Amino acid sequence: QVQVVESGGGSVEAGGSLRLSCAISRVSFASLCVAWFRQSPGKEREGISCIGSNGLETYYTDSVKGRFTTSRDNAKNTLYLEMNMLKPEDTAMYYCAAGTTSDCSGPWSGKEKYNYWGKGTQVTVSS
Repeated sequence: QVQVVESGGGSVEAGGSLRLSCAISRVSFASLCVAWFRQSPGKEREGISCIGSNGLETYYTDSVKGRFTTSRDNAKNTLYLEMNMLKPEDTAMYYCAAGTTSDCSGPWSGKEKYNYWGKGTQVTVSS
């Protein structure tokens, strides 16, 4: 059974930084696109980034461009999200997802593109 486990969440003040990690096992990680989503209470789950299988293709939602960076280590089957200049509106549960293709086409931010999901890690940003 595929396992997707996020870590690295926590509480920070506005302007601070966090680095999320996502370990994905029992699937061909190196051949799949992977993405980060987030969801806050009362809101839809939002796609915030996608990275293609070779790490060269990345996409971000507008609200995080220039502040968040996604990367992957295929040797470690791990996805990362470096989050800088955090804002209170970044507060949410952050989820990692593995897709059905090697690239982020699709559209990349659609939940239906991803087969495997983690249980999330909470990020709280105080003002």
